[in-house]
Order: sequence, then structure tokens, then C-alpha cells
Amino acid sequence: MKCPFCGTPDTRVVDSRLAQESAQVRRRRECVSCESRFTTYETPLLNMPVVIKNDGSRDAFDELRLRNGMMRALEKRPVAVEQIEDAISHIKKQLIGVDSREISSRKIGELVMHELQRLDQVAYIRFASVYLSFEDIQAFEELIKTLEAEPTPEMHRRQVPLIEEDT
Repeated sequence: MKCPFCGTPDTRVVDSRLAQESAQVRRRRECVSCESRFTTYETPLLNMPVVIKNDGSRDAFDELRLRNGMMRALEKRPVAVEQIEDAISHIKKQLIGVDSREISSRKIGELVMHELQRLDQVAYIRFASVYLSFEDIQAFEELIKTLEAEPTPEMHRRQVPLIEEDT
């Protein structure tokens, strides 16, 4: 690893530990030359499925696009950044577990909607209004009635699980 301060290609690892649900390894490094310390994060490079868009074209999975879409829906909502990152990690884990090397953008949208429903109902409605292409107020009303029948995300967070969930 090259030192970001002096450019020397020789550094040594001072400390290693797991970070972020064991998906990354955090390493504290020290430059042998200037003795500066810095942190690096190692993440496995995983093959994500190719996304099949609605028009039939295929595109590489773009985590930034996923994050931006969720952040747009969650804008000005009381949801912690850690919760958003956990939701994105959960979606990525599900995509990696897909048997096929291709997945439709519709399926990714469904995964995002599921995570947003768990995080914040307003963000869920925002995303759903674009994703489901609501044409009139009646479609909003139907979705809101469905949400009213279910426990809120806050109720889910307060509830102690009897069985550890994997999904």
C-alpha cells in the first residue's frame, strides 16, 4: 500500500479488525518512511448480477445509483445513515445470492421498496409513487390504507425478535 502522505510504497499494518457487519476489514497502517498513520478498508470484490432495464437493455449494477435513489426518498427524514447503509448492504447481499447472473430492475425496485418500508413509511410512499408510476390520488390512497394496516417501522424497531432474522 502506497503512503498517501509521502508516496513511499512500503507501509506496515499496525492493526486489523472487522468493520461494518464483517463485510469489510479495517486496517491501520503506518508508513515505514515518514511514520504517518492512516486507515484503509478492504472489501471483497463481488460479481453483481447485470441489471435488465425496462426497455430490455442491460447495464452493470451501480451501487451509487441505488444509494442515490434511496437517499432521494429518505431526504429530510429521521433515518440514521447507519440504517441506510445496513439497508443497502442487505439489498446487495440479496443480489449476490441471486442464482441468475441477470436481474430485472423491477426486482431491484421491489427490494428497495421492502427496505424503505422497514425504514420509513413516508420514504416508502415517495419511492413507490415514482417506482409504481401512480397516475392518480386513488393509487396513493390504496397504498396508504395498506400501510395503515401494518405496524410502523418504529414499532418494528422496538419489538424484540424471537428468532434471529437472516433476511
